[in-house]
Amino acid sequence: MSFISPAFANTGAAAGGFDLMGFLPMIAIFVLFWFLMVRPQQKRMKEHQKMLSEIQKGDEVATQGGIVGRVAKIGEQFLTLEIANGVEITVQRGSVSAKLEKGTLKSL
Repeated sequence: MSFISPAFANTGAAAGGFDLMGFLPMIAIFVLFWFLMVRPQQKRMKEHQKMLSEIQKGDEVATQGGIVGRVAKIGEQFLTLEIANGVEITVQRGSVSAKLEKGTLKSL
């Protein structure tokens, strides 16, 4: 009496051999993951770093916390934002999420 079915006994692959067809689904999932998740995230990070490096005094920006203001001072790691007349706050440079168009903040 044999416990090995004829379907497994007749496979051409040697025991312990490399079966490429078994890895194709994993390779396809990795490629899809790369193009749908990793690559777009890297592109967004590069664009954000470029935007942060191009910030100048007088630019209008929005932070991740929802604060909008005009850049009053620029440091290596921090920005000073004027959020109202005579009211300035210091935020981390990386917390800036968007650069607004000129004239967005008319009340300052």
